[in-house]
Amino acid sequence: MRQELGYREKSGQVTKFGQWYADRVQDTQYRNAPWCDMFLAWAADKAGLSEYVGQFAWTPSHAAWFIKQDAWTRKPEPGALVFFDWRGGKSYKGVDHVGVVERVAGKKIHTIEANVDREWLKRKTRETDKVVGYGVPRLVKANAERLDEIRSTERPFVYAPRPETGNGSPLDVLGTPLALLAAMVLTTIVLTLRVTGRRRGTHRRFTWPWNAPTTHRPAKTSSGTRSPKVREKARAAAQPGPAQRHPAPEQSAGPARIRVPAGPAHQATGRATPTRRRPYEPR
Repeated sequence: MRQELGYREKSGQVTKFGQWYADRVQDTQYRNAPWCDMFLAWAADKAGLSEYVGQFAWTPSHAAWFIKQDAWTRKPEPGALVFFDWRGGKSYKGVDHVGVVERVAGKKIHTIEANVDREWLKRKTRETDKVVGYGVPRLVKANAERLDEIRSTERPFVYAPRPETGNGSPLDVLGTPLALLAAMVLTTIVLTLRVTGRRRGTHRRFTWPWNAPTTHRPAKTSSGTRSPKVREKARAAAQPGPAQRHPAPEQSAGPARIRVPAGPAHQATGRATPTRRRPYEPR
């Protein structure tokens, strides 16, 4: 940084710092823009401190970044970035110039600033009445290291690895989530089939062996034959009762018809009887 003291902008407010920043952000308007903050971004990049200094071209945004990093203070110290408001305001929103504190002498600060006296990069001695605040890169670095340390302790709980056994049992699969899911699906299918197979107003009953109808067989004696009581009951059940017997035919007024069987026994009586003819015998 000190090696750049005495640098002067070129015609049209063009500087190598603005050119570097424009190429970095891919925006040509920064080539001839006010370059006090772009010089600090360039110097931090050369020193490898961009992570703690920041890279800005707009001074209010740079001041807000230090506030967000919890690295903002009202007390000057060497190495701190000093933010000015030439109107005397104390809000970061009114910042319009920035430099670097080189040393502190009583109530005055000695700084290195770019784009001062219209075109120069030079040392300045300033009163602190126009100072809004100081951004401290040292605090940015300390806070970042503290956050990294906190994050390193926030590790999730790690379960101890299970010892692998050489001989596994097939029943070990029953406790797996896949087996439980298969059991749930099978249960749902069985219940669905039972509900859809049941009709309204009826009950579907499976014929299990203990539900099958039993047939009573008659008791047998030790010799293998039925007992007399059983035979008597069977004979009584076989005979027709009064309601089952055919009534006697009514007596008609005319002579009863007598059915005479055909055959040789009938020829002995000498009566003329019709002779039955077989269908295949000729007349």
